[in-house]
Amino acid sequence: MAGGWTSDTSVQEQIDATVEDAIRRARSRLASGPGLPHCEECDAPIPEARRRAVPGVRLCIACQDAEDRSRQAVGFNRRGSKDSQLR
Repeated sequence: MAGGWTSDTSVQEQIDATVEDAIRRARSRLASGPGLPHCEECDAPIPEARRRAVPGVRLCIACQDAEDRSRQAVGFNRRGSKDSQLR
């Protein structure tokens, strides 16, 4: 389906490279090592079970949830960027 000077597999190769890059970036953000006994944001105790389940944990569940929600708010508007390229 590709045209011009590209091979038929170039689109799939680009998709694969994008996915691999995203996985690598996500893995690099994972904490490691011993977790903290208290949350670094609110100083609440972090249960032993959570520290065993999540290596390198630094936040309690409530603070981690708040951080996860704030990260979800920032994203890419792929449709917008494609539309702007067409103009």
